[in-house]
Amino acid sequence: MALKQITDTLLAALSQQAQHSPRRRANHNLHEELSDPIQRLAIAMEPDTVVLPHRHPYTWELLFPLRGRFLVLHFDEAGTVIARSVLGEDCKLLENPAGIWHSVLSLDRGGVIFEVKHGPYAPLAEADCKAVADTAALLAWYANARIGERLA
Repeated sequence: MALKQITDTLLAALSQQAQHSPRRRANHNLHEELSDPIQRLAIAMEPDTVVLPHRHPYTWELLFPLRGRFLVLHFDEAGTVIARSVLGEDCKLLENPAGIWHSVLSLDRGGVIFEVKHGPYAPLAEADCKAVADTAALLAWYANARIGERLA
């Protein structure tokens, strides 16, 4: 059995991968297979990484900042912000309940967030991800969105 660790060296390499990736993100899985019943992964995200508003209907999702700060927004069904937290600043760990709409914005270059949720991995269904035409405008809106404001 191999000991699994996330080191500063791994975080730096993961951040470099994200900076050179077209999606501006990279992940390092601790789970062995996508079919694992618990998904555990470090995700490097740059501030221009697009994470569309989405929900996981059947699982909670635990988020923990390993490096940098992350804005996490929660939305109601109509797209109104109902909660706003900054992981790595005012919040050290956050658990999204199953079925709640949310999004994440990296606030710092080289940011890495750790995620834990039930598996097996399955791509989000169309009904569980909100499509957005202008992702640059979305990221700018995320950065300043306050509770009570609504997605356009």
